[in-house]
Amino acid sequence: AIRTKSLLSHTVNMDSQENRCPFQEYQIIGRKYPTPSEPNPKIYRMRIFAPNEVVAKSRFWYFVRKLKRVKKWKGEILDISLIEEEDKGTAKNYGIWLRFESRAGIYNMYKEFRDVTRCGAVHCCYSNMASLHCARGRHIQIIKIVELKDEDCKRPYIQQLHGPDLKFPMPHRRVRFAEKRYRTPFLRKRMNTWQ
Repeated sequence: AIRTKSLLSHTVNMDSQENRCPFQEYQIIGRKYPTPSEPNPKIYRMRIFAPNEVVAKSRFWYFVRKLKRVKKWKGEILDISLIEEEDKGTAKNYGIWLRFESRAGIYNMYKEFRDVTRCGAVHCCYSNMASLHCARGRHIQIIKIVELKDEDCKRPYIQQLHGPDLKFPMPHRRVRFAEKRYRTPFLRKRMNTWQ
């Protein structure tokens, strides 16, 4: 017998942060366990983009093992905190330095994105890398992310969005009738919505 799960029993909250952007920014602080030979080991701090705390801790140990040769069973996490952004209503420019592993080799790259949050820019970066370079999420490493001023942007596809006279045309206008009595499913003449 096939077991099915009803989708009607689950309610989806579209306003939650998880539905808008699958990434959250975590700050993780960890170190090697103290030993008699090294009573005060060096402390490492990283800012990691991950969907939840479990993945963030896993990525932290992955980078610490690669960069500093500290394994998970020899270390401890001192603190993990979620970083919330102050201004989520203004569009900003972000420059992202990243490293990704493709079928041909390992490459470094710089990309620019325009979004209202850092997590949104990282989500755009992952989607862009998946579409243009077939890069999987586990093979992408965000090295640095910086908020850029308009004059610091280098890419033309971001520079075209700057300026006070920016306009977005609306070629496909749908007429919405003010009162219900004017609405009808059938019309004598086909409506022209392209202008």
